[in-house]
Amino acid sequence: MFDPTTYPYYNPSVDRKVAIVTGGNSGIGFCTVLHLYLHGYIVYIAGRSKSRVTKAISELKEQAAVKQVQYSPQEARERYTGEIFFLDIDLLDLNSVIRAAEIFKSLETTLHILVNNAGVMALPFCLTKDGFEIQLQTNYIAPFLFTTRLLPLLERTAETKGNSVNPPRIVYLSSVGHHFAFRYFSMNSHFNYYPNIIFTWLRYGMAKTAAIHFMKMLALRNPSILCVSVHPGFVMNTNLFAYWTRLPIIGIVFWCLFQIFGYFFGVSNEQGALASLRGCMDPSLSVQHDNGKYFATGGVEAEPSRVARNMDYAARTWIWTLKELSDRNITI
Repeated sequence: MFDPTTYPYYNPSVDRKVAIVTGGNSGIGFCTVLHLYLHGYIVYIAGRSKSRVTKAISELKEQAAVKQVQYSPQEARERYTGEIFFLDIDLLDLNSVIRAAEIFKSLETTLHILVNNAGVMALPFCLTKDGFEIQLQTNYIAPFLFTTRLLPLLERTAETKGNSVNPPRIVYLSSVGHHFAFRYFSMNSHFNYYPNIIFTWLRYGMAKTAAIHFMKMLALRNPSILCVSVHPGFVMNTNLFAYWTRLPIIGIVFWCLFQIFGYFFGVSNEQGALASLRGCMDPSLSVQHDNGKYFATGGVEAEPSRVARNMDYAARTWIWTLKELSDRNITI
């Protein structure tokens, strides 16, 4: 596994590096923010609950202080912490996503790292106020819109001095669950069938596959920005399983199953964040050789599914998304 302490550290008063992490107040996102903060980044945690993010910021600073105590005297002199701020966003409301992007652009003139970390998994069928299936909007449509609204800022950052060597980066937190998209099907497929315990995974797989398509299309269309997808591994102690474990009676069964599976196959949030952190900070990655790639647990390069890596399918997904957003009076 790759070690984030080997990645470059920055002095924010000399070299201001700015990052956004959606859902950075818990789980893998929390660990991602922690390391970016310890490396001197100005980090915006994008979330919909200010109280939860504010609490997370306090916890992040406490954990950072614990790690800093372990620094050697030389490390303490050379390593600077950054800053952490709250950015209000609700991925279930596309107007909120647009507003968050505009607010950020009014606050910052550069953006070096965008981590689309927030997501949901295996929920019952439900349409959002924007008319998209809830997993599709949270895991794909909202990140698509948020990212494309921030692309001009990322591109301007890429043009500034020194960023040709260390380009801006977009990291999408994917999942091995994208393999549930067994074949390319219409993006209009809702899979609203009984039993939900089966078809919810097809909806999840479709959303995660569409997002990998998005990263590959961005890599093709925006060669000055490094775009990667990452699979963190089986991280069992996250909020992703909250729906299943809270079900009456059967929730206890699911909780036991998740605990057993996590014991044998799971990784911690810290280990799960390694793939994201490599995508964010590894100086050995370049737009020439690594754009559009997929990294698995620990930051090891891997291959996504055949459907996810098919560029014809990726183009279809892109066109479908533009049309759906246009039908809702949202232009890209």
